[in-house]
Amino acid sequence: MLEVKNLIFHPLENGIEKSIIEDVSFTVEDGEMLVITGPNGGGKSTLAKLMMGIETPDSGSIIMDGVDISNYSIDERANAGIGFAFQQPPRFKGMTVKRLLSLAAGCELPESKCCDYLSGVGLCAREYLEREVDNTLSGGEMKRLEIATVLAKPHKICIFDEPEAGIDLWSFSMLVKQFEQLHADKKESLILISHQERIIQMADRIMVVKDGKIESFGKKEKILPNLINEDIGCICMNSSHKA
Repeated sequence: MLEVKNLIFHPLENGIEKSIIEDVSFTVEDGEMLVITGPNGGGKSTLAKLMMGIETPDSGSIIMDGVDISNYSIDERANAGIGFAFQQPPRFKGMTVKRLLSLAAGCELPESKCCDYLSGVGLCAREYLEREVDNTLSGGEMKRLEIATVLAKPHKICIFDEPEAGIDLWSFSMLVKQFEQLHADKKESLILISHQERIIQMADRIMVVKDGKIESFGKKEKILPNLINEDIGCICMNSSHKA
């Protein structure tokens, strides 16, 4: 179980303190799918980075399976079982897709296994294995590859920051199936930041973050109807993606 307690993040911007995350607390149960949604600029991605250790909170704590990991580095959190998929994945000139997947898995993967992971996110596998992870790949291709690297290794908790952004409808449908399978297996907790209704519909619980605070938090059946009725601009009702 992941416990986030009283996180506060007030970074300096041009010498001025800015309130990004304001006293946020919540839990994620083992095997649970939590979807975090809310208006753009509300602090969702920053919250994910705080959980992964990419950003450091001013105060508060993060506890996983009873162990306080607040002072863990990114590597230590990854070794403890947290996986993270960026909204805008980094590129690595000179590194092949096959090598990146093997590094993500922590062992040398056979070609067949690499193909399975790539096919699972909508990439024609054998066309990509020897390609470099550089600017020759489109944003959509990078996004799908990033998600494949997270899927390549078992985790206790996987965090996906807007996995639907920048990918086409067919690939999006394949990603949904991947998330459905992960959720059905109940081996990993999933935290998905998303505006897409189809992803939100899969959640066990939904958390709405607005202005750095939790506006509402509860079971899908309770929260989702309010989101649709209030039309606060945080849900995409259809899948209009681009490659």
